[in-house]
Amino acid sequence: MTPFKRSLLYPAALLAVVLFPSCKPAAAPQESPAKPSPSASPATTSAPAAPAAPAAPAAAATTAPAAAAPATAAPELKDPVATVNGEQISKAQLEEAFRTAVEASGVKGDDLSADQKLNGYRQILDELIMDKLVAKAAAGEVISDEDVNAEIAKLKKQFPTEEAFQAQLKEAGQTPEKLTTALRTMLQQQRWMQSQIKDTDSVGDADAKKFYDSNTEEFKNPETVKASHILFMVNKDDSEEVVKQKEAAAKAALARAKKGEDFNKLAKELSEEPGAKESGGDLGFFSKDRMVPEFAEVAFSQKPGEISGPVKTQFGWHIIKVTEKKPAGTVPFDEVKDQITAYLKSTKQREAVQGILKNLKDSAKIDSTLPPAN
Repeated sequence: MTPFKRSLLYPAALLAVVLFPSCKPAAAPQESPAKPSPSASPATTSAPAAPAAPAAPAAAATTAPAAAAPATAAPELKDPVATVNGEQISKAQLEEAFRTAVEASGVKGDDLSADQKLNGYRQILDELIMDKLVAKAAAGEVISDEDVNAEIAKLKKQFPTEEAFQAQLKEAGQTPEKLTTALRTMLQQQRWMQSQIKDTDSVGDADAKKFYDSNTEEFKNPETVKASHILFMVNKDDSEEVVKQKEAAAKAALARAKKGEDFNKLAKELSEEPGAKESGGDLGFFSKDRMVPEFAEVAFSQKPGEISGPVKTQFGWHIIKVTEKKPAGTVPFDEVKDQITAYLKSTKQREAVQGILKNLKDSAKIDSTLPPAN
């Protein structure tokens, strides 16, 4: 997703994302069998993920269905598609927003069924309606040119060069003038919303402890080990001769390690794992279920400091050195108190935002010409 197509075309939808990035402890994804390295993130052993927070208002780019259905004719739209407190939302506006959302999702619009298209139109129209309501409520907020320029500078930092930034701006159908206007609107909405939700996110130590005590399963850690490895890759189509050559290379690496050569330096020199030259084969801490079984069984049977013989997995031949082990247990409250507090504050803030948006919508006069949902 580009920084433009989603965030600048739908500032109201972005609002909760800008204000409230997720604060829950992050969990690393399960290792994919397709990757040549059984790598794991050390972050997963320090604190397990708290339950997911309520979702922020959905951005329009999320409305396209995940799977395409048989293509049918698009539903006929009336013009205007809606009026919000007397202000119109045109058919052209909705169709452009829908097209942008579908393109951003990677789904082909022609592959969508009539029901899918209509459902997408409804969701995006809700976004456009909320955008109008929030924009009007926030119109009195004064945003300086310095504020806007600072946001543009932040965006530019996401690109390697000014030329790359300008190219992406053009690809997204934006101009510098449109960008400036969209950012000013976004900042107005952000500042207005911040003024509405201040003092709604108070969380004390007792609140955090209550959450901890009620969710102890979320803070349990399995046994983990920290290990490094040297990988000699074997592809599934390689001949038996190649497999034996790679095994011989693994045995030679093991002999050098046994003689006292630094294991991480050997990994940088010999390992065929992508990124090994930078990581030295270090996998960090991982639980047993994060690795393919053959690798895990050996790693978890070793003592710290031990180096394994060649281990064959679907990725090739590994030499494994375990450097540290942590037993299973529950993360102490003091280690996760700050994370829990941030998570609870984020939840309160999001609930406050959702309540404000609901009140805006409930108090508005909204007429839609789209067919109602069944």
